Amino acid sequence: MATSRTNSDAVVQVDLEATVRRSSRNVLTPTRFQYSAEIATDIKKKRTTPTTHNDKKRQNSRKDIKEEDDVKNSAVECTSGGHAGLSSYELERLENIKQNQAFLSSINLFQATEELKQVTRPKLSKRRLMRLQAAVEKGVPVRKSLRLQSLTLPPKPRETQICGLSHKRPPGPLLMKPVNMEDEAKLPSQLLELFSEVSTEDRKELSLTEYCSALKNMKTTEDREVIVVNKRLVCAAFHPCTSSLLMATGNTFGSVGLWQLGSDWGNDGVLRFEPHTRVVTCIAFSRAHPTHLLSLSHDGTVRCMDVEKAVFDDVYESEEHLKTFDFMSHDCTSLVVGYFNGKVAIVDRRTPGNSHESIHSLKFKHCLLCVSVHPLQKQYFAVTENKRVNIYDSRYLKEKKSKTVSQLHGHSLSIHGAYFSPRTGNRVLTSCMDDYIRIYDTSAMTKKAPLLTSIRHKLQTASYRTRVSAVWDPKQEDCFVVGSTSKRHIVKVFHESGKLLHSFVDRDNVTSVLYVTAFHPTRNALLGGNASGQLHVFSD
Repeated sequence: MATSRTNSDAVVQVDLEATVRRSSRNVLTPTRFQYSAEIATDIKKKRTTPTTHNDKKRQNSRKDIKEEDDVKNSAVECTSGGHAGLSSYELERLENIKQNQAFLSSINLFQATEELKQVTRPKLSKRRLMRLQAAVEKGVPVRKSLRLQSLTLPPKPRETQICGLSHKRPPGPLLMKPVNMEDEAKLPSQLLELFSEVSTEDRKELSLTEYCSALKNMKTTEDREVIVVNKRLVCAAFHPCTSSLLMATGNTFGSVGLWQLGSDWGNDGVLRFEPHTRVVTCIAFSRAHPTHLLSLSHDGTVRCMDVEKAVFDDVYESEEHLKTFDFMSHDCTSLVVGYFNGKVAIVDRRTPGNSHESIHSLKFKHCLLCVSVHPLQKQYFAVTENKRVNIYDSRYLKEKKSKTVSQLHGHSLSIHGAYFSPRTGNRVLTSCMDDYIRIYDTSAMTKKAPLLTSIRHKLQTASYRTRVSAVWDPKQEDCFVVGSTSKRHIVKVFHESGKLLHSFVDRDNVTSVLYVTAFHPTRNALLGGNASGQLHVFSD
Protein backbone atom coordinates (compact mmCIF):
# COMPACT_ATOMS: atom_id res chain seq x y z
CA MET A 1 0.00 0.00 0.00
CA ALA A 2 1.44 3.41 -0.97
CA THR A 3 2.09 5.90 1.87
CA SER A 4 2.11 9.74 1.58
CA ARG A 5 5.07 11.76 2.72
CA THR A 6 4.79 14.16 5.64
CA ASN A 7 5.61 17.86 5.42
CA SER A 8 8.91 17.33 7.17
CA ASP A 9 9.96 14.68 4.66
CA ALA A 10 9.02 16.75 1.65
CA VAL A 11 11.95 17.82 -0.41
CA VAL A 12 11.86 21.19 -2.14
CA GLN A 13 14.26 21.75 -4.95
CA VAL A 14 15.36 25.40 -5.33
CA ASP A 15 17.36 26.81 -8.13
CA LEU A 16 19.98 28.75 -6.13
CA GLU A 17 21.63 30.29 -9.14
CA ALA A 18 18.34 31.76 -10.34
CA THR A 19 17.14 33.31 -7.07
CA VAL A 20 20.32 34.68 -5.39
CA ARG A 21 20.85 38.42 -6.17
CA ARG A 22 24.40 39.35 -6.87
CA SER A 23 25.97 42.77 -6.38
CA SER A 24 26.39 44.82 -9.47
CA ARG A 25 29.61 46.44 -8.29
CA ASN A 26 31.71 43.86 -10.04
CA VAL A 27 29.46 43.70 -13.09
CA LEU A 28 28.75 47.35 -13.98
CA THR A 29 31.59 49.53 -15.15
CA PRO A 30 31.55 53.32 -15.06
CA THR A 31 30.55 54.89 -18.32
CA ARG A 32 33.27 56.93 -19.94
CA PHE A 33 33.21 58.90 -23.17
CA GLN A 34 35.58 57.45 -25.66
CA TYR A 35 37.03 59.93 -28.12
CA SER A 36 39.05 59.30 -31.16
CA ALA A 37 42.74 60.03 -31.15
CA GLU A 38 42.34 63.28 -33.18
CA ILE A 39 39.64 64.75 -30.90
CA ALA A 40 41.61 63.85 -27.76
CA THR A 41 44.69 65.69 -29.00
CA ASP A 42 42.56 68.79 -29.81
CA ILE A 43 41.16 68.86 -26.26
CA LYS A 44 44.63 68.67 -24.75
CA LYS A 45 45.79 71.53 -26.95
CA LYS A 46 42.85 73.71 -25.87
CA ARG A 47 43.70 73.09 -22.22
CA THR A 48 47.38 73.83 -22.57
CA THR A 49 47.56 76.58 -25.23
CA PRO A 50 47.16 80.18 -23.87
CA THR A 51 44.63 82.62 -25.29
CA THR A 52 45.94 84.96 -27.97
CA HIS A 53 45.16 88.62 -28.67
CA ASN A 54 42.66 87.67 -31.40
CA ASP A 55 40.81 85.40 -28.99
CA LYS A 56 40.42 88.28 -26.52
CA LYS A 57 38.97 90.48 -29.26
CA ARG A 58 36.43 87.81 -30.11
CA GLN A 59 35.38 87.52 -26.44
CA ASN A 60 34.96 91.31 -26.08
CA SER A 61 32.87 91.48 -29.22
CA ARG A 62 30.59 88.77 -27.85
CA LYS A 63 30.13 90.73 -24.59
CA ASP A 64 29.20 93.90 -26.49
CA ILE A 65 26.59 92.01 -28.49
CA LYS A 66 25.12 90.58 -25.28
CA GLU A 67 24.93 94.03 -23.61
CA GLU A 68 23.12 95.46 -26.65
CA ASP A 69 20.56 92.66 -26.45
CA ASP A 70 19.99 93.39 -22.73
CA VAL A 71 19.43 97.08 -23.45
CA LYS A 72 16.90 96.23 -26.15
CA ASN A 73 15.05 93.87 -23.85
CA SER A 74 14.93 96.44 -21.02
CA ALA A 75 13.65 99.08 -23.42
CA VAL A 76 10.84 96.76 -24.46
CA GLU A 77 9.88 96.16 -20.83
CA CYS A 78 9.52 99.90 -20.04
CA THR A 79 5.97 100.84 -19.19
CA SER A 80 3.96 104.01 -19.55
CA GLY A 81 4.29 104.81 -15.79
CA GLY A 82 8.03 105.48 -15.96
CA HIS A 83 9.05 102.47 -13.83
CA ALA A 84 11.37 100.34 -15.89
CA GLY A 85 11.33 96.60 -15.44
CA LEU A 86 8.55 96.51 -12.79
CA SER A 87 5.79 93.97 -12.85
CA SER A 88 2.10 94.80 -12.51
CA TYR A 89 2.12 93.66 -8.88
CA GLU A 90 4.98 96.02 -7.98
CA LEU A 91 3.26 98.91 -9.76
CA GLU A 92 0.06 98.23 -7.84
CA ARG A 93 2.06 98.14 -4.57
CA LEU A 94 3.63 101.54 -5.24
CA GLU A 95 0.21 103.00 -5.96
CA ASN A 96 -1.11 101.67 -2.63
CA ILE A 97 1.83 103.20 -0.75
CA LYS A 98 1.12 106.61 -2.30
CA GLN A 99 -2.55 106.40 -1.33
CA ASN A 100 -1.70 105.40 2.28
CA GLN A 101 0.77 108.28 2.67
CA ALA A 102 -1.75 110.73 1.33
CA PHE A 103 -4.36 109.48 3.83
CA LEU A 104 -1.96 109.71 6.79
CA SER A 105 -0.95 113.25 5.86
CA SER A 106 -4.61 114.25 5.52
CA ILE A 107 -5.34 113.25 9.15
CA ASN A 108 -2.10 114.94 10.43
CA LEU A 109 -0.72 111.70 11.87
CA PHE A 110 2.93 112.68 11.39
CA GLN A 111 2.40 115.93 13.28
CA ALA A 112 0.66 114.04 16.10
CA THR A 113 3.61 111.64 16.48
CA GLU A 114 6.05 114.54 16.81
CA GLU A 115 3.87 116.18 19.47
CA LEU A 116 3.64 112.86 21.34
CA LYS A 117 7.43 112.56 21.38
CA GLN A 118 7.70 116.02 22.88
CA VAL A 119 5.16 115.15 25.61
CA THR A 120 6.68 111.77 26.55
CA ARG A 121 10.26 113.05 26.57
CA PRO A 122 11.58 112.96 30.20
CA LYS A 123 11.75 116.38 31.80
CA LEU A 124 14.88 117.64 33.47
CA SER A 125 14.74 118.26 37.19
CA LYS A 126 14.86 121.80 38.55
CA ARG A 127 18.34 121.24 40.00
CA ARG A 128 19.59 119.95 36.65
CA LEU A 129 18.09 122.91 34.77
CA MET A 130 19.68 125.37 37.21
CA ARG A 131 23.09 123.77 36.70
CA LEU A 132 22.74 123.86 32.92
CA GLN A 133 21.68 127.51 32.98
CA ALA A 134 24.61 128.36 35.25
CA ALA A 135 26.99 126.59 32.88
CA VAL A 136 25.60 128.55 29.92
CA GLU A 137 25.87 131.87 31.78
CA LYS A 138 29.46 131.19 32.80
CA GLY A 139 30.31 130.31 29.23
CA VAL A 140 31.90 126.95 29.92
CA PRO A 141 34.18 126.14 26.95
CA VAL A 142 33.53 123.05 24.89
CA ARG A 143 35.85 120.23 25.91
CA LYS A 144 38.16 118.91 23.21
CA SER A 145 40.43 115.90 23.21
CA LEU A 146 44.20 116.25 23.11
CA ARG A 147 44.20 114.69 19.65
CA LEU A 148 41.96 117.46 18.24
CA GLN A 149 44.14 120.07 19.93
CA SER A 150 47.28 118.50 18.40
CA LEU A 151 48.74 117.95 21.85
CA THR A 152 50.55 114.97 23.31
CA LEU A 153 49.67 113.14 26.50
CA PRO A 154 51.42 114.41 29.63
CA PRO A 155 53.78 112.01 31.39
CA LYS A 156 52.00 109.57 33.66
CA PRO A 157 52.48 110.56 37.32
CA ARG A 158 54.18 108.14 39.62
CA GLU A 159 51.59 106.13 41.51
CA THR A 160 51.60 106.43 45.27
CA GLN A 161 51.21 103.39 47.45
CA ILE A 162 47.61 103.81 48.52
CA CYS A 163 47.16 100.17 49.46
CA GLY A 164 49.80 100.43 52.15
CA LEU A 165 49.33 102.05 55.54
CA SER A 166 52.27 104.38 54.93
CA HIS A 167 49.95 106.68 52.94
CA LYS A 168 48.22 108.59 55.74
CA ARG A 169 47.39 112.09 56.75
CA PRO A 170 50.02 113.71 58.94
CA PRO A 171 49.53 112.94 62.65
CA GLY A 172 47.88 115.49 64.90
CA PRO A 173 44.83 117.72 64.46
CA LEU A 174 43.67 118.55 60.93
CA LEU A 175 41.80 121.74 60.14
CA MET A 176 38.18 121.42 58.97
CA LYS A 177 38.54 122.78 55.43
CA PRO A 178 35.67 121.83 53.11
CA VAL A 179 37.09 120.61 49.81
CA ASN A 180 33.95 121.72 47.91
CA MET A 181 34.34 125.37 48.95
CA GLU A 182 36.94 128.04 48.30
CA ASP A 183 40.14 128.05 50.35
CA GLU A 184 39.27 131.24 52.20
CA ALA A 185 35.67 130.22 52.88
CA LYS A 186 34.73 129.76 56.53
CA LEU A 187 32.49 127.14 58.08
CA PRO A 188 28.81 128.16 58.33
CA SER A 189 27.88 129.73 61.64
CA GLN A 190 24.78 127.53 61.87
CA LEU A 191 26.93 124.38 61.91
CA LEU A 192 28.07 124.86 65.50
CA GLU A 193 24.52 125.71 66.61
CA LEU A 194 23.16 122.49 65.14
CA PHE A 195 25.94 120.32 66.57
CA SER A 196 25.54 121.92 69.99
CA GLU A 197 21.82 121.19 70.11
CA VAL A 198 21.08 118.62 72.82
CA SER A 199 18.00 116.46 72.39
CA THR A 200 16.28 116.08 75.76
CA GLU A 201 13.25 114.38 74.28
CA ASP A 202 12.88 110.75 75.32
CA ARG A 203 10.34 109.39 72.91
CA LYS A 204 8.12 106.59 74.13
CA GLU A 205 7.58 103.47 72.13
CA LEU A 206 4.52 103.41 69.91
CA SER A 207 2.12 100.56 69.40
CA LEU A 208 2.42 98.68 66.12
CA THR A 209 -0.70 100.39 64.75
CA GLU A 210 0.61 103.87 65.58
CA TYR A 211 4.07 102.96 64.33
CA CYS A 212 2.73 101.73 60.96
CA SER A 213 0.64 104.87 60.49
CA ALA A 214 3.74 107.00 61.20
CA LEU A 215 5.73 105.04 58.59
CA LYS A 216 3.02 105.58 55.96
CA ASN A 217 3.26 109.35 56.42
CA MET A 218 7.00 109.34 55.63
CA LYS A 219 7.66 110.34 52.01
CA THR A 220 10.57 111.49 49.87
CA THR A 221 10.65 114.17 47.20
CA GLU A 222 13.08 115.57 44.68
CA ASP A 223 14.26 118.18 47.22
CA ARG A 224 15.14 115.44 49.73
CA GLU A 225 17.90 113.80 47.71
CA VAL A 226 21.45 114.98 47.07
CA ILE A 227 24.92 113.59 46.38
CA VAL A 228 26.73 114.05 49.69
CA VAL A 229 30.05 112.35 48.82
CA ASN A 230 31.64 111.31 45.57
CA LYS A 231 31.99 107.62 44.72
CA ARG A 232 30.51 104.76 46.73
CA LEU A 233 28.83 105.55 50.05
CA VAL A 234 29.74 103.10 52.84
CA CYS A 235 28.25 104.44 56.09
CA ALA A 236 25.82 107.14 57.25
CA ALA A 237 24.26 108.41 60.47
CA PHE A 238 21.78 111.01 61.77
CA HIS A 239 22.75 113.73 64.24
CA PRO A 240 20.36 113.65 67.25
CA CYS A 241 19.28 117.30 66.83
CA THR A 242 15.53 117.79 66.28
CA SER A 243 15.25 121.31 64.83
CA SER A 244 16.68 120.16 61.51
CA LEU A 245 17.80 116.97 59.80
CA LEU A 246 21.61 116.77 59.83
CA MET A 247 23.37 113.72 58.37
CA ALA A 248 26.97 112.51 58.06
CA THR A 249 28.38 110.02 55.55
CA GLY A 250 31.66 108.31 54.63
CA ASN A 251 32.83 106.98 51.26
CA THR A 252 35.50 104.76 49.73
CA PHE A 253 38.05 107.58 49.22
CA GLY A 254 38.31 108.73 52.83
CA SER A 255 35.83 111.61 52.55
CA VAL A 256 33.34 112.61 55.25
CA GLY A 257 30.30 114.60 54.16
CA LEU A 258 27.76 116.66 56.11
CA TRP A 259 24.32 117.51 54.77
CA GLN A 260 21.61 119.63 56.33
CA LEU A 261 18.27 119.18 54.62
CA GLY A 262 17.07 122.45 53.11
CA SER A 263 20.24 124.50 53.71
CA ASP A 264 22.44 126.34 51.22
CA TRP A 265 25.88 125.33 52.50
CA GLY A 266 28.51 124.59 49.89
CA ASN A 267 26.85 122.61 47.10
CA ASP A 268 23.17 121.88 47.81
CA GLY A 269 23.73 122.13 51.57
CA VAL A 270 26.71 119.74 51.57
CA LEU A 271 30.15 120.14 53.20
CA ARG A 272 32.87 117.64 52.25
CA PHE A 273 36.06 116.95 54.19
CA GLU A 274 38.98 114.57 53.63
CA PRO A 275 40.35 113.50 57.03
CA HIS A 276 41.29 110.00 55.76
CA THR A 277 43.00 108.51 52.74
CA ARG A 278 41.14 105.23 52.47
CA VAL A 279 37.64 103.78 52.98
CA VAL A 280 35.63 105.23 55.87
CA THR A 281 33.85 102.10 57.11
CA CYS A 282 32.25 103.34 60.33
CA ILE A 283 30.90 106.69 61.52
CA ALA A 284 29.00 107.69 64.69
CA PHE A 285 27.96 110.79 66.63
CA SER A 286 28.84 110.95 70.32
CA ARG A 287 25.68 110.79 72.45
CA ALA A 288 27.39 112.56 75.38
CA HIS A 289 29.20 115.19 73.28
CA PRO A 290 26.97 116.14 70.32
CA THR A 291 29.70 118.30 68.75
CA HIS A 292 31.88 115.21 68.21
CA LEU A 293 31.70 112.96 65.16
CA LEU A 294 33.99 109.90 65.14
CA SER A 295 35.09 108.17 61.94
CA LEU A 296 37.19 105.03 61.34
CA SER A 297 39.09 104.23 58.16
CA HIS A 298 41.09 101.45 56.53
CA ASP A 299 44.15 103.69 56.73
CA GLY A 300 44.49 102.64 60.39
CA THR A 301 43.19 105.82 62.04
CA VAL A 302 40.21 106.90 64.12
CA ARG A 303 39.53 110.64 64.06
CA CYS A 304 37.08 112.90 65.86
CA MET A 305 35.49 115.90 64.14
CA ASP A 306 35.32 118.58 66.84
CA VAL A 307 33.11 121.38 65.52
CA GLU A 308 33.92 123.68 68.46
CA LYS A 309 37.65 123.56 67.64
CA ALA A 310 37.03 123.16 63.87
CA VAL A 311 39.58 120.33 63.69
CA PHE A 312 39.79 116.57 63.19
CA ASP A 313 41.50 115.25 66.32
CA ASP A 314 43.65 112.12 66.26
CA VAL A 315 41.94 109.51 68.50
CA TYR A 316 43.65 106.24 67.59
CA GLU A 317 46.30 105.13 65.12
CA SER A 318 47.54 101.68 64.18
CA GLU A 319 49.93 100.20 61.64
CA GLU A 320 47.32 97.58 60.72
CA HIS A 321 43.98 97.77 58.95
CA LEU A 322 40.95 98.78 61.02
CA LYS A 323 37.37 97.79 60.28
CA THR A 324 34.78 98.94 62.85
CA PHE A 325 34.22 100.43 66.32
CA ASP A 326 31.55 101.14 68.95
CA PHE A 327 31.28 103.11 72.21
CA MET A 328 31.91 101.08 75.38
CA SER A 329 30.78 103.66 77.95
CA HIS A 330 27.76 105.89 78.45
CA ASP A 331 29.90 109.04 78.19
CA CYS A 332 31.39 107.74 74.89
CA THR A 333 34.99 108.09 76.10
CA SER A 334 35.87 104.38 75.72
CA LEU A 335 35.88 102.54 72.41
CA VAL A 336 36.24 98.99 71.21
CA VAL A 337 37.99 98.91 67.84
CA GLY A 338 37.89 95.88 65.54
CA TYR A 339 40.81 94.87 63.30
CA PHE A 340 40.88 93.06 59.99
CA ASN A 341 42.98 90.27 61.47
CA GLY A 342 40.51 89.40 64.25
CA LYS A 343 41.91 91.54 67.08
CA VAL A 344 40.10 94.09 69.24
CA ALA A 345 41.63 97.12 70.93
CA ILE A 346 40.24 98.94 73.96
CA VAL A 347 40.79 102.70 73.55
CA ASP A 348 40.27 105.37 76.21
CA ARG A 349 40.01 108.86 74.74
CA ARG A 350 40.91 110.46 78.09
CA THR A 351 44.38 108.94 77.97
CA PRO A 352 46.94 111.25 76.29
CA GLY A 353 48.18 110.09 72.93
CA ASN A 354 46.57 108.00 70.23
CA SER A 355 47.35 104.45 71.38
CA HIS A 356 45.20 101.72 72.93
CA GLU A 357 44.85 100.63 76.53
CA SER A 358 45.00 96.94 75.62
CA ILE A 359 44.75 94.71 72.56
CA HIS A 360 43.38 91.17 72.47
CA SER A 361 43.06 88.23 70.10
CA LEU A 362 39.65 86.61 70.00
CA LYS A 363 38.81 82.94 69.70
CA PHE A 364 38.77 82.90 65.88
CA LYS A 365 41.26 84.86 63.80
CA HIS A 366 38.88 86.25 61.21
CA CYS A 367 38.08 89.73 59.98
CA LEU A 368 35.71 91.56 62.36
CA LEU A 369 33.10 93.02 60.05
CA CYS A 370 30.92 94.42 62.82
CA VAL A 371 31.13 95.25 66.55
CA SER A 372 28.09 96.07 68.70
CA VAL A 373 28.13 96.91 72.42
CA HIS A 374 25.25 96.05 74.77
CA PRO A 375 23.20 99.25 75.45
CA LEU A 376 22.92 98.63 79.22
CA GLN A 377 25.66 96.19 80.20
CA LYS A 378 28.57 97.85 78.43
CA GLN A 379 31.04 95.07 79.24
CA TYR A 380 29.38 92.80 76.64
CA PHE A 381 30.02 93.25 72.94
CA ALA A 382 29.08 91.12 69.93
CA VAL A 383 31.38 90.61 66.95
CA THR A 384 30.97 88.91 63.57
CA GLU A 385 33.79 86.47 62.84
CA ASN A 386 33.30 85.02 59.37
CA LYS A 387 30.36 82.57 59.79
CA ARG A 388 29.99 83.10 63.54
CA VAL A 389 28.57 85.72 65.88
CA ASN A 390 30.21 85.63 69.32
CA ILE A 391 29.59 87.68 72.45
CA TYR A 392 32.56 88.51 74.69
CA ASP A 393 33.03 90.09 78.09
CA SER A 394 35.63 92.87 78.01
CA ARG A 395 36.55 92.19 81.66
CA TYR A 396 37.84 88.69 80.82
CA LEU A 397 39.65 89.27 77.55
CA LYS A 398 43.08 87.69 77.05
CA GLU A 399 45.96 88.41 74.77
CA LYS A 400 45.29 85.23 72.80
CA LYS A 401 42.16 83.09 72.30
CA SER A 402 39.71 84.90 74.55
CA LYS A 403 36.71 82.85 75.64
CA THR A 404 33.19 83.63 74.48
CA VAL A 405 30.20 84.31 76.72
CA SER A 406 27.58 83.30 74.16
CA GLN A 407 27.50 82.08 70.56
CA LEU A 408 24.88 82.57 67.85
CA HIS A 409 24.78 79.54 65.55
CA GLY A 410 22.93 78.82 62.31
CA HIS A 411 24.74 80.92 59.68
CA SER A 412 26.12 79.26 56.55
CA LEU A 413 27.97 82.19 54.92
CA SER A 414 29.75 85.38 55.91
CA ILE A 415 27.94 87.70 58.36
CA HIS A 416 28.27 91.44 57.85
CA GLY A 417 25.98 92.79 60.58
CA ALA A 418 25.13 91.91 64.21
CA TYR A 419 23.51 94.52 66.49
CA PHE A 420 22.01 94.50 69.97
CA SER A 421 18.48 95.88 70.28
CA PRO A 422 18.66 99.61 71.12
CA ARG A 423 16.89 99.81 74.49
CA THR A 424 17.32 96.51 76.39
CA GLY A 425 19.82 94.48 74.39
CA ASN A 426 17.60 91.39 74.73
CA ARG A 427 17.78 90.72 70.99
CA VAL A 428 20.61 90.49 68.45
CA LEU A 429 19.84 91.19 64.80
CA THR A 430 22.13 89.52 62.22
CA SER A 431 22.44 89.84 58.42
CA CYS A 432 24.08 87.01 56.51
CA MET A 433 25.12 86.47 52.89
CA ASP A 434 22.91 83.37 52.76
CA ASP A 435 19.97 85.81 52.30
CA TYR A 436 18.57 85.39 55.81
CA ILE A 437 17.94 87.90 58.59
CA ARG A 438 17.95 86.27 62.01
CA ILE A 439 16.89 87.46 65.48
CA TYR A 440 18.35 85.79 68.59
CA ASP A 441 17.33 85.95 72.23
CA THR A 442 20.21 87.31 74.34
CA SER A 443 18.28 88.20 77.50
CA ALA A 444 19.87 85.37 79.52
CA MET A 445 23.35 85.30 77.91
CA THR A 446 23.40 81.52 77.67
CA LYS A 447 26.23 79.60 76.04
CA LYS A 448 24.13 79.11 72.91
CA ALA A 449 21.62 81.88 72.22
CA PRO A 450 18.27 80.55 70.94
CA LEU A 451 17.08 81.56 67.49
CA LEU A 452 13.71 83.33 67.53
CA THR A 453 13.01 84.38 63.94
CA SER A 454 14.52 83.77 60.51
CA ILE A 455 13.43 85.98 57.58
CA ARG A 456 14.26 85.31 53.94
CA HIS A 457 15.54 88.52 52.31
CA LYS A 458 17.78 89.34 49.34
CA LEU A 459 21.13 90.45 50.83
CA GLN A 460 23.83 89.15 48.48
CA THR A 461 25.99 91.77 46.77
CA ALA A 462 29.17 91.78 44.73
CA SER A 463 32.49 92.03 46.54
CA TYR A 464 33.00 95.63 45.35
CA ARG A 465 29.57 96.75 46.63
CA THR A 466 28.55 97.99 50.05
CA ARG A 467 27.07 95.24 52.20
CA VAL A 468 23.35 95.45 52.99
CA SER A 469 22.70 95.14 56.74
CA ALA A 470 19.52 95.27 58.79
CA VAL A 471 19.64 97.88 61.57
CA TRP A 472 17.29 98.60 64.47
CA ASP A 473 15.08 101.64 64.76
CA PRO A 474 16.41 103.38 67.91
CA LYS A 475 12.87 104.53 68.76
CA GLN A 476 11.41 100.99 68.72
CA GLU A 477 12.81 97.99 70.57
CA ASP A 478 11.36 95.38 68.21
CA CYS A 479 11.45 96.94 64.70
CA PHE A 480 14.24 97.20 62.14
CA VAL A 481 14.85 98.46 58.59
CA VAL A 482 16.80 96.92 55.71
CA GLY A 483 17.43 97.69 52.05
CA SER A 484 17.07 95.15 49.26
CA THR A 485 19.33 94.18 46.36
CA SER A 486 16.43 92.92 44.25
CA LYS A 487 15.39 94.66 41.05
CA ARG A 488 12.67 96.57 42.86
CA HIS A 489 14.36 99.38 44.78
CA ILE A 490 12.57 98.94 48.11
CA VAL A 491 13.39 99.66 51.75
CA LYS A 492 11.45 97.42 54.14
CA VAL A 493 10.59 97.70 57.82
CA PHE A 494 10.01 94.45 59.75
CA HIS A 495 8.85 93.46 63.21
CA GLU A 496 11.02 91.02 65.17
CA SER A 497 8.36 88.35 64.61
CA GLY A 498 9.06 88.53 60.86
CA LYS A 499 5.95 90.55 59.96
CA LEU A 500 6.43 93.14 57.23
CA LEU A 501 5.20 96.48 58.55
CA HIS A 502 5.88 98.84 55.65
CA SER A 503 7.74 99.15 52.33
CA PHE A 504 9.19 102.44 51.13
CA VAL A 505 8.76 102.59 47.34
CA ASP A 506 9.14 105.69 45.15
CA ARG A 507 9.87 104.84 41.51
CA ASP A 508 10.02 108.51 40.48
CA ASN A 509 12.79 109.51 42.90
CA VAL A 510 14.46 106.28 44.08
CA THR A 511 15.93 104.52 41.05
CA SER A 512 18.84 102.61 42.64
CA VAL A 513 19.53 100.18 45.46
CA LEU A 514 19.77 101.84 48.89
CA TYR A 515 22.52 99.83 50.55
CA VAL A 516 22.89 101.97 53.69
CA THR A 517 19.86 102.77 55.86
CA ALA A 518 19.41 104.44 59.26
CA PHE A 519 16.56 105.87 61.35
CA HIS A 520 16.65 109.18 63.21
CA PRO A 521 16.93 108.61 66.99
CA THR A 522 13.89 110.80 67.86
CA ARG A 523 12.14 112.05 64.69
CA ASN A 524 10.16 110.18 62.05
CA ALA A 525 12.91 110.23 59.47
CA LEU A 526 14.81 107.59 57.51
CA LEU A 527 17.87 107.93 55.28
CA GLY A 528 19.03 105.66 52.49
CA GLY A 529 22.30 105.82 50.57
CA ASN A 530 23.24 104.29 47.21
CA ALA A 531 26.50 103.36 45.50
CA SER A 532 26.92 106.83 43.94
CA GLY A 533 27.15 108.71 47.23
CA GLN A 534 23.56 109.96 47.05
CA LEU A 535 21.28 110.19 50.08
CA HIS A 536 17.47 109.97 50.07
CA VAL A 537 15.46 111.12 53.09
CA PHE A 538 11.97 109.85 53.95
CA SER A 539 10.25 112.04 56.53
CA ASP A 540 6.82 113.24 57.55
